[in-house]
Amino acid sequence: MSGRVRVLATKLGLDGHDRGLRLIAHELRDSGVEVIFLGVATRPEEAARAAVDEDVDAIAVSLLSGSHLAHVGKLLATLKTFDADIPVVCGGLIPERDVQALLDLGVHSVCPVGVPVRRAGAMILEAVDPAVSRS
Repeated sequence: MSGRVRVLATKLGLDGHDRGLRLIAHELRDSGVEVIFLGVATRPEEAARAAVDEDVDAIAVSLLSGSHLAHVGKLLATLKTFDADIPVVCGGLIPERDVQALLDLGVHSVCPVGVPVRRAGAMILEAVDPAVSRS
């Protein structure tokens, strides 16, 4: 990886619990990553536009509301309209049965609940550069 990595971190939809995403954002920041934190209640279209405008290397999405397939699907579709090839890593309360569906939509990887913060940060960096491994 050359240059400083930039990651957009956001919560899509009406989910307001952002503690886990904040912890991961801090982990990334402490590792030298520039984090653009959109916070809670972001619409997928807003997140896609911000990712393109900020020229980020990856998007970290946290979802706890159960609307992950709809929101992430809309995010990925909007990124395509911008012709943006930005890897998306999802985390949160995502049932095992939906992991493959998210991957099939085009998500780079899914970080399940309970993964250590350091590993979650590494998963995001691996989306930017597969040669990176900080586990």
